[in-house]
Amino acid sequence: MVDAADTLRKHGLPVTAQRVAILSAVHHHPHATADEVAEQVRSKLGSISRQSVYNALNVLTEHGIIRRIQPADSPARYEDRVGDNHHHLVCRSCGRTEDVCCATGHTPCLNASEEHGFAIDEAEVIYWGLCPSCRGGGHASRPHRHSHS
Repeated sequence: MVDAADTLRKHGLPVTAQRVAILSAVHHHPHATADEVAEQVRSKLGSISRQSVYNALNVLTEHGIIRRIQPADSPARYEDRVGDNHHHLVCRSCGRTEDVCCATGHTPCLNASEEHGFAIDEAEVIYWGLCPSCRGGGHASRPHRHSHS
């Protein structure tokens, strides 16, 4: 990870212990929920309100430092892998989330067959299935989804 303080400065944000701890937590625990990030930050800094964590995550997302993803029926998750338009694979049973590079190149999904006048700058693809642990363990899967995020 690039130095968190440098990253904040480059984006014109004040460097605070909370923001540095939040960036570190997101870096070391990709796809963590806000509550999981808060747990990690509390283990380093002690007390921090849930609202402070949400506020910082929102600011970091707005500045493009981290990315927020929200698979259907799941809380928002955060990662610091930004700018490459990668996608995600989510286990229907346990929620395990993994990064997946685009199957046909760097950003072909930004060239939609119909743009309807939109200036497209991001595509979000989520692949659903069962992870190896859940597939082998016989865990029940969630009902099949028909949406194409």
